[in-house]
Amino acid sequence: MAVVRVEGPSPYSVLIGRNLHETIAKRVREIGARNVAIVHQGPLGQVAQDVAAAVGEVAHVVLLPIPDAEAGKTSEVLGGLWDALGEAGFGRQDAVIGLGGGAVTDVAGFAAATWMRGISVIQVPTTLLAMVDAAVGGKTGINTVYGKNLVGAFHEPDSVFIDLERLDTLDSGELIAGSAELIKTGFIADPRILELFREGADEHWEELIRRSVQVKASVVSQDLKESGLREILNYGHTFGHAIERRENYTWRHGDAVAVGMMFVAHLAHGRGLIDDSLLALHHEILSLVGLPTSYQAGVFDELYEAMTMDKKNRDGEIRFVVLDSLGHCTRLEDASVAELRAAYEVISGGVI
Repeated sequence: MAVVRVEGPSPYSVLIGRNLHETIAKRVREIGARNVAIVHQGPLGQVAQDVAAAVGEVAHVVLLPIPDAEAGKTSEVLGGLWDALGEAGFGRQDAVIGLGGGAVTDVAGFAAATWMRGISVIQVPTTLLAMVDAAVGGKTGINTVYGKNLVGAFHEPDSVFIDLERLDTLDSGELIAGSAELIKTGFIADPRILELFREGADEHWEELIRRSVQVKASVVSQDLKESGLREILNYGHTFGHAIERRENYTWRHGDAVAVGMMFVAHLAHGRGLIDDSLLALHHEILSLVGLPTSYQAGVFDELYEAMTMDKKNRDGEIRFVVLDSLGHCTRLEDASVAELRAAYEVISGGVI
């Protein structure tokens, strides 16, 4: 079993292995929880039952299914979780387990962050995307009609358990979309990740996940609340979130982020921050994996409006994380509308 340590105000471990149910139960015993709520998506009912069987040996378990994907990240769903915790008599010593994709870890973490001003949450991500992104780092939240993750809290997990057995249950679309976040960490910090994708991801999933988690752990250990360094983890996300909002969250997050990375690569290239080869590398790796690199033409104004709602913006200016070399990022804070439109026109034309 590989262990990645996340340092900071509330240190915790990310455990990467197989068949981790008993290890999760051991951790529940260690923290002394008497009641545990397992928040999960409906299709994961059997997995939730299996985890509950192990955890049930050391604590009382309540199973709380929620809607799939972004439909689970609403104030109505959150209110239902609060009601269930109250009905079951959850106190400050008790815990929530977030079992599922990123939407589940987000809303389960937010429920834990807000119940009695904060109880323990154990994250058990079941999708590749959640394993390397949502479950690690302490960001929790729900969506509103004005954008994604606009309401939330920083609430670090007690621990994270990445069970590689779950990868065997994912379809190709989930693996492809999840790969976008791994590729992101390759571009911003660990180029070896890009090499492993060239060699074939199927042969290297454990190393890819460990390396990607190590990148995120290093960043959030230094900057939990995104006051500076942590913004690099948003590479490709400003434009990607705009796509998600325009598509009413019907696009997979990783697909949107992939297009977002292509967008900021063109933006950086237009500024002279990266050369032709690094721009081409974006297209090569994303295409190799099967991720999209272009988006619909003729909708720039809608996307621009969505980008103005991004949480990283300051003083009315849209801020972008861009590369200035492979493995190193900077911020672009003064991009003109003309520059943004030019980058968009390139990717909406489907060319490198």
